[in-house]
Formats: sequence, C-alpha cells, structure tokens
Amino acid sequence: MKVLKTVFDFYINASIHVAIAVYAFVRITEFYFNLPYHQNLDFFIFFATITGYNFVKFAGVAKLHHRSLTNNLKIIQIFSLFCFVAMCYYASKIQTETLLFTVPFFLLTALYAIPLLSGFEKNLRQISHLKNIVIALVWVGFTVLLSIIESNKELDFNISLFLIQRFLIVLVLILPFDIRDVKYDAISLQTIPQKIGVEQTKRLGIILMVIVLVLEYIIESVATVKSPFMLFFFMTIILLMRAKTDQTKYYSSFWVEAIPVFWWLLLLGFDNF
Repeated sequence: MKVLKTVFDFYINASIHVAIAVYAFVRITEFYFNLPYHQNLDFFIFFATITGYNFVKFAGVAKLHHRSLTNNLKIIQIFSLFCFVAMCYYASKIQTETLLFTVPFFLLTALYAIPLLSGFEKNLRQISHLKNIVIALVWVGFTVLLSIIESNKELDFNISLFLIQRFLIVLVLILPFDIRDVKYDAISLQTIPQKIGVEQTKRLGIILMVIVLVLEYIIESVATVKSPFMLFFFMTIILLMRAKTDQTKYYSSFWVEAIPVFWWLLLLGFDNF
C-alpha cells in the first residue's frame, strides 16, 4: 500500500497527471473540429507540460537547496530532464510555424517562475490578478491554437469562440485550487477567493460556466460532442461547489485536474457508441 501511495504521489508531484489533462484537452479540440491526430504535436505538448510545470514548481527550490534536495525531488528532476529531451525530439517533428507559435507561451511560463527582469523582484505569479490569466492563456495556446496551426486550419469566428470558451473553462478549473490555497497565498497576490470570498468565487465560477454552456451551443462542431459536454458541465459545477479551503489532499490536484480526462473519455465513448 505504501509503495502504491509513493507511486501515486510521484504521478501527481511530477506533473504527469496535469500533462494527461492537457493532452486530453488537445484531443478534445481535435474532436470538435474533426482535426487529424498529430501524434508528434500531441506528444510534444504532453512532455512540454511536464517540463514546464516542473520548472515552475521546482526551479526555485533546486536553486536554493541544491545540496540538500530530497531523493524524491532529485528523481523528479531526472524525470523532467528525460521529458525535456523527449519534448525536444518531438519538437523536431512538427512544423516550424507551429513551433514558432510556442515561443510566447514558453516565455510566459518562464516569466511565471522567474522575475520579469533582473531589476524586478516579482515574477508573473506574484503580480496580483495575473496568475490565472497567464495560466489560462498558456493552456489555450497549447491545447487549441497549436492543433489549429499544425492542421493548417484558418482561425475563423467559430474557432475564436472556442478559444474564448476554453479560456473560461480553464479559469473555472483553477478556482478550486485558489480556494484551497487561500490560507497559504500571500495577501498581495489578490486571488479571486481572497478578494471576493469563497462563496462568491463559486458563484462567479457558475456564471462563467453558464457562458461556457451558451458558447457550446453557438460553436459549430460535430453533433456527438454535445452530450459529453453536458456531463462535463455538471461534473465541473459539482466539483466547484464542493471545493473548500480545507479540502482533501488530492481533491484539486487529482479530481479537478481529471475533469478534462473524463470529458475526453466520454467523447471517445459517445463517438464509438
């Protein structure tokens, strides 16, 4: 049992779970617009997510405590290095134009963890109101835009609505994490729960999900996606409403982050039904 818990904790802490969630979002985008499956791009995004998230989470720790790193952190660093190599390999397999579009998103990821310039003391995460926007923009870029570009598809009004919808979905999925971290985040961060309270944050999330629902029925997509979306919609609302500051260890880091995966599996099931 202890071994299973150790493996599961590594799965969460090494950002494998969040990378699968991002991968699921990419596959959902392909479903919605009937795009071809780009294995090289999708694997590039998967390994880039692990590399980026582990850089953000552990770069500062490694710099300050490199001589006293725990064994688990050392293993995650080695694992991240292999993922970085895999990311570079798959990067060489995708179109140059697509790769160029990743630059601003990688830059945002880097600035999320390190100060803007050498004379500044704050990174993007420490600037009030920016954290959620930066995360949502990066997720939208990697899970929607790159697939569109790699498929040589034009960015039309329909896709623009989908970009807005995905942005709002990611914002909502971040809220349970913000609620969890209310006790730990600095007041200067001014996260949504800190500013308006936990209950108002949940109400805001519901309003955003209603907008997401309206957009869903405006966006032109294949017919089989609507029923899975409704299940995803209610699943998200339920997990948002049950979020609290003293939530269990894996509530957000596993269950909330698993929502895109469940949505993708539902799409697969309905498509094959």
